[in-house]
Amino acid sequence: MSNLARMKTPVFWAEGHPGELDRESWEIEVSGLCQKPTVLSWDDIINMPRTIAEARLTSVTRWSVNGDWGGVKLSDILDLVEASPDVEYIRFWSVGKIYDTSIPVEIARKERTLLAYEFDGQLLDEDYGGPIRAFVPYLWGYKSAKSVVKIELMDHYVPGYWEKRGYTDHARIEAGRVLDVNTGKIRPIPDGEVKEFLDQ
Repeated sequence: MSNLARMKTPVFWAEGHPGELDRESWEIEVSGLCQKPTVLSWDDIINMPRTIAEARLTSVTRWSVNGDWGGVKLSDILDLVEASPDVEYIRFWSVGKIYDTSIPVEIARKERTLLAYEFDGQLLDEDYGGPIRAFVPYLWGYKSAKSVVKIELMDHYVPGYWEKRGYTDHARIEAGRVLDVNTGKIRPIPDGEVKEFLDQ
């Protein structure tokens, strides 16, 4: 059992759980405004420089889980394909291409924005967005698309799955009370990325 499952981290797939996915044959298409569009295999990605981001995934449904997320910096992917200076947004597509969401390139290039394939040293399973998911700790979790199969580099913004259904386009984390999955306690957070909780 993974640490995420052991802590009873909520499992939620807006478009329906995809079932078992084949990690070894996983591919992510990277296209759009770049000089070298490519398709990255599972082996390509795990052989790139690995980054560990000790950070929280925080859901708009008011829970937050902390751990060591491992993967490849999205900025390294953008550099690999030689992203155009005209790129303003990065659009993720999940398996099945029903779910999509976009983030500003400035967020995409932040140090802890990853294509993540592990949590606390354990490979991500399908419940939690494996084999490879976006991990964007700076924004609400709906921007951290699960089971990514395509990344588009764009010069404009397109509202995604949840944004079309009323969620904010900017996805800035707002102050309030959340379930700290790590401790099982309800705790208050300030605005912005969840790094520390407020005093009760």
